[in-house]
Amino acid sequence: MPFAPVLHAEWLKIRTLRSLLGALLALFAATTAFSAIAGVSETSDPAFDPLFMALSGVMPGQIAAISFGAMAVSSEFHGGGLRLSLAAVPRRGRWFAAKLTAIAVPALVVGLVTAFAALAVARAGLGDAARGLSAGEQARGVVGCGIYLVLMALFAAGLAALLRSGVGALSLLIPFILVVSFVIGDVPGGLTDFLPDRAGQIVLYETHDGPLGPWSGLAVTAVWTAAAVAAGAWSVRRRDA
Repeated sequence: MPFAPVLHAEWLKIRTLRSLLGALLALFAATTAFSAIAGVSETSDPAFDPLFMALSGVMPGQIAAISFGAMAVSSEFHGGGLRLSLAAVPRRGRWFAAKLTAIAVPALVVGLVTAFAALAVARAGLGDAARGLSAGEQARGVVGCGIYLVLMALFAAGLAALLRSGVGALSLLIPFILVVSFVIGDVPGGLTDFLPDRAGQIVLYETHDGPLGPWSGLAVTAVWTAAAVAAGAWSVRRRDA
């Protein structure tokens, strides 16, 4: 079967599952709301970074992106859904590629719109504090934020395919991001910059001291995501449906 019909079928699944549409809506709402709140907070901290403050709503919002990726894959493991999908598309690699594409495209679109809206509402609150941001820095923040959210959604999708469970993937990723990464993020040394979430978030800063830059940080996150996707692809190819 050609790739286009497979992709269309996977897109129809995502479009008709309310929980997935709800996750994308939550991504937009949570990120924009928290960025708006951050935009009216005090800015007397000498380490204040206006770009990161404006896009800081991504920190809670990324949970929705992760949930979207994990649930989009885990829905196949309920009620024999994967067996039906593979009966229609026997080439498992093609099916999994279509699934990932159907996850990535809406996540990117919503991520870019969300980043732009979050930056706009936060800048309105920050006022003069954000006037030093150049157009290039803002564009880099918005585009980088969208790419980061896609990578985290695909990371969760790959992990859900490997574990054959959305709950399992979320049980690993969400505590890691909210607790482990947060706790060790300020530990001296450059190794923490290479964690999947910390590396990708560097693109959200106007300036950052460390071994990675904005795009190299996203590249590190992409490597983590590629590893998770490869592991998920192996599971789909080798394990019984």
